[in-house]
Amino acid sequence: PNGRPNSDVVRPVVSAIDLVQKPRGMWTIDFALMEEKEACLYEVPFEYVKKIVFPIRSHNRRASYAKKWWIYAEARPGLRAALVKKKRFIATPRISKHRIFVWLTGNVLANDGTIVIAREDDYFFGVLHSRPHELWALRLGTALEDRPRYTPTTTFETYPFPWPPGKEDQNDPLVQAIAEAARELVEK
Repeated sequence: PNGRPNSDVVRPVVSAIDLVQKPRGMWTIDFALMEEKEACLYEVPFEYVKKIVFPIRSHNRRASYAKKWWIYAEARPGLRAALVKKKRFIATPRISKHRIFVWLTGNVLANDGTIVIAREDDYFFGVLHSRPHELWALRLGTALEDRPRYTPTTTFETYPFPWPPGKEDQNDPLVQAIAEAARELVEK
């Protein structure tokens, strides 16, 4: 009825498991920030969510989950706005024995088991994958049992980047060297 394809709201979804093991190829229905009257125009996906999700979410103790039962978890408008024009973004498992960062394409929805970094440049990817950043994250992050947890407030936000985010000069030879090393890492 809205003249738009269901592919608008059916998206690939990844969790930390997909980042550290073989991807499972999972998909989800994501109405993003739509109100119910707009979401219901995607008839088949909406009916599926109404049948499967509504019975559980309508009784959720979190008022926002019960009230907006068709919304995928938390809507995260700030994150969605930061990713809207990105062709790719960086993701890392929230909890993992080994700290890795991966590129995800802009159409992928990362669930709450992942940390999303709204950057698409190789320099930034290279710095995050560096040994100094890994050691920083292990030292300043927290842990769940014996598994390190990447805690953005104590690891990412406090990390002394060689050039602070937004202040790096893409023409600087050192920035270019870091970016090239990151591109080679991804290729290999």
